[in-house]
Parts: sequence; C-alpha cells; structure tokens
Amino acid sequence: MTAPSSPETPWPVRTVARKVADWIGRLGEVWVEGQVAQLSRRGGAATVFLTLRDPAADMSVPVTCHRDVADRPGLELTEGARVIVRARPDYYVARGSFSLRATEIRAVGLGELLARIERIRRLLAAEGLFDAVRKRPLPFAPAVVGVITGRDSAAERDVLVTARRRWPAVRFELHNCAVQGPTAAASVMEGLRRLDADPAVEVIVVARGGGSVEDLLPFSDEGLVRAIAACRTPVVTAVGHETDTTLVDHVADVRAATPTDAAHRIVPEIGEQRRLVEGLRSRARSVLAGRLDQQHRWLESVRTRPVLASPDRLLHGREDDVLGLRTRARRTLVQRVEGAERDLEHARARVAALSPAATLQRGYAVVQRADGALVRDPAEVADGELLQVRVAGGRLPVRVDRSGPQEDAQP
Repeated sequence: MTAPSSPETPWPVRTVARKVADWIGRLGEVWVEGQVAQLSRRGGAATVFLTLRDPAADMSVPVTCHRDVADRPGLELTEGARVIVRARPDYYVARGSFSLRATEIRAVGLGELLARIERIRRLLAAEGLFDAVRKRPLPFAPAVVGVITGRDSAAERDVLVTARRRWPAVRFELHNCAVQGPTAAASVMEGLRRLDADPAVEVIVVARGGGSVEDLLPFSDEGLVRAIAACRTPVVTAVGHETDTTLVDHVADVRAATPTDAAHRIVPEIGEQRRLVEGLRSRARSVLAGRLDQQHRWLESVRTRPVLASPDRLLHGREDDVLGLRTRARRTLVQRVEGAERDLEHARARVAALSPAATLQRGYAVVQRADGALVRDPAEVADGELLQVRVAGGRLPVRVDRSGPQEDAQP
C-alpha cells in the first residue's frame, strides 16, 4: 500500500501513472458508439489506428485494434462511418495517454441510424426546438446573405446565381466548409457562429446538394440542430433534394426544397417588384385623381348654393325683420313711458290732495308751541305764551291774550 500523498511526502509521477492505469484497467470491456473521424493503416503493420468521435459533442478518443478486427469480412471501415466498438480502456503509462483497445467493431446499419435520428427528433421536438412560434420571418430584401456550403459546389452556384439574377443588389458572405464526412457538422457549426456574429448578415442559408442518407447524416447531428436553434439570425436550410428531410429542416426558420428554391425565398424578384410598384403607383394615381374630382364636384355644388352664390339675400330678409322688431320695440317703449307718466300724474294728484299744504291753502292754520308741539286744545296753552301760527303764506308769531272776549268753539 502506498502512503497518502502530502506536501511532505508527494507521489512520484510513476506512482500516479500506475494508479491511474490500475483504476482504468478495472473498468473492463465497454461498448462504445461513435463516428470514425480518422483511420490510419500503416503499411503492413498489424495495428490499425482510428479516432472515434462523439457525433453530438466535440469529444473524441483514440482507438487501436488488430488489423483482423478492422478488416473483418462484411465490415467496410471508412472515415465518417458510424460504428459500435467493444473495447477495453487502456492507459499508456510511459506517455500518460488514454486510448481504447478494440476487440470487435460493428457497423451501425442504416435502419438503426434512422431509428436513432428519429429518437433525437422526438427529443428535440419535446424540448420545443421545432415549434412554429420559434420561426422568425425572413427580411424582405436582405442586403447581405450568409451562405454555408461546399467550396465550388453546385449548391453554391445555384444560390448565388439565382439570387443575383432575381435581386442584383444582394451581397454574399460565404463560408465554404465540408458538407460530408465526420467533420461536416463541426465545420457547419463554425460557419454558423461566424456568420451569426456578423451584424451585416441578415439571413443565413445552409445549402448542400443531394446525396444518400449516409451522406446527409451530418445535417441530422444534434449539436448542429441546437446550434441553428441558438442563432439570432434567421436560417434557411436547403439540404438534399425535395424529398430529403434532415433534422436541420425542422429547426430552421424556413426549409427550402433545393438551393435554387432557397434563392427564391431569400430575395424578391426585381421585375416582379417593379411591376408591383408600378401597379401600386397606378392605383394611387387613380385613387388620388378620383378623390380630387369628387372634392372638385363638391366644391362646385357648394359654390352654387344660394348662401354662397348671393349672401346678401339673407341679409335683405333679415333687414325687414330687424326694422319690424325696432318698430315694435319703439311702440312698446312709448306706450310704457306714457303709461308711467299717467301713473305719476295720478300719484302726484293724490299726494297733493293728502298734503297739509293743500289744507293750509283752504284757509286752515297750524298752531305750534315754542318747542314745536301742535296745539290741539286751547286749554293746553297759558295766557301770554308765545305761539307759532303756520298759514299758507308762512309763519306768524302770536301771543296768547285771554283778556279779550272769548267765543265758544264751534264744533
């Protein structure tokens, strides 16, 4: 037993390497599925070297096997092939490297590949990556279109030539990559990342010509499907022929049947748009002319109405009304004033009739004492008292003298 490591008693490299090799050796044989990324047969050597890649992740592991295992009858081991390997994990202590020593290699049949793709499709659909609500509309006339396709391929020519013929102003940002084989999915994902990061690119087209089911397998790669779903730029797929359907067609914003169809979908046809514009201009001109004619007729009808044709006619009629109202008002006012004058005269006559001055005019007099009190009874005054007598002509001072003859007061 080796003592535990510590800063005072560290393990040497050979000890760590042996422990790692012992632990890996206890794993036993395992079955591993992957895609052959590299295959190397060195002359007449008995050992074959290959790299097994995970199709859904950027991971790989080296594998070694005997030539008899790789050249088993019925097994066509080529780069890009999907295989199932029975192998024992091995850790090479001298170089500190990990590998698998294969004892059996089986090719994954087409039926199994399709079944696996179907399982991936159901998984991604359950996550909502294929939902219609996630689909984004394409820009009407993009200035820059990103194209991911094989170098000098027919798909590239179909997209570029057709799009430029339809809309000459369009520009392209090309990313040429592998569209077949073990590195195709990773190469397409790299193009997606580069073009999606370019702010000038408004739509991305992933195009490839037709091929067998095995040739189109990279476009059903789970990692590539998730990369398209994560793009912020709308993506159009045009992979294979019209009858071919890969998983990228389900996640793309628009699925085109062919690369030529993709060109038709990403840009409008300039002649058609010109005809459309001319038609709209003609309709606008017709509508505007009709509206002007309608307003002109309305204005003419308004101008012929009496109120505008002869505005003074209304004033003449109103003048007679005003004169009649003035006459009535004047007559009413005169009647009111005359009635008021008569009422005033009557009131003045009644006031004059009831006035003490009128009584004095008839010869009566008012006798007052010095303090202004009225004298109503001769017994109220004393002999020799000075009194004031008010007659119609003014006031007279008198003194009471009871020495003369007195007459009895007549009732």
